[in-house]
Amino acid sequence: MITAVHNLVYSDDAAATRAFFRDVLQWPFVTDDDSDGADDTDAWLIFGTGPSELGVHPTRGPQGSSWTSPRHHAISLMCDDLRLTMAELVSRGAVFTTDPTDHGYGLVVMMAVPGADDIQLYEPRHTTAYDR
Repeated sequence: MITAVHNLVYSDDAAATRAFFRDVLQWPFVTDDDSDGADDTDAWLIFGTGPSELGVHPTRGPQGSSWTSPRHHAISLMCDDLRLTMAELVSRGAVFTTDPTDHGYGLVVMMAVPGADDIQLYEPRHTTAYDR
């Protein structure tokens, strides 16, 4: 059912944050573009954190872009088959607040968490680090 946790850290300096996880913590990683990421400060590194993974997302888009996001942390649950997992979770009382939507990186749905914000559940279509 749930195969891993994909944690996100939004950073004002994504390259420095990624370098910390790569060089200081020495977490294994994959890159979204299949490069090794060792010398490219712009590489999109996805870190293996045991049975989970950590992606570092920038808080601003590229130069000239108007895209921004505040610094924050987010948790995403990952699964192999979104619809099967949803059915299993619904049978246990889970409530989904959105319909499944294709976000490019995966098929995504939001699940209500009592007393907290919704949490993302998704079936990834990107290279994953949790199974490395």
